[in-house]
Amino acid sequence: MSRTRMPMASPQTLLLWLLVLAVTEGQGRQVAIPGCHLHPFNVTVRSDRQGTCQGSHVAQACVGHCESSAFPSRYSVLVASGYRHNITSVSQCCTISGLSKVKVQLQCGGNRREELEIFTARACQCDMCRLSRY
Repeated sequence: MSRTRMPMASPQTLLLWLLVLAVTEGQGRQVAIPGCHLHPFNVTVRSDRQGTCQGSHVAQACVGHCESSAFPSRYSVLVASGYRHNITSVSQCCTISGLSKVKVQLQCGGNRREELEIFTARACQCDMCRLSRY
């Protein structure tokens, strides 16, 4: 019995496919476009922990990837840091550059309804990475 050997994919090819699978979504199976883009997701909003009133809405998030690089630091940086800062990194993160408020209709017990405003992304861009507290 002869065995046919399948060539193994490179780690970069496997990583790319994992990324494509992670970003694609159910019905459309669209391949991710490089960059930072609006991406819809379902949000369930509750008026309290018991869920007395609740509703759902499709909001927008910013999803994607931006450019980053790392390189050996210049001599002046090495000297200034006492030779501790030997690698310089430059990176940008996919961030929300514009927000909008949207109204979500909440269904409460019986025929009672409430309305609540939530934020959704309106625009995205690659920008300086920041530690955010939300």
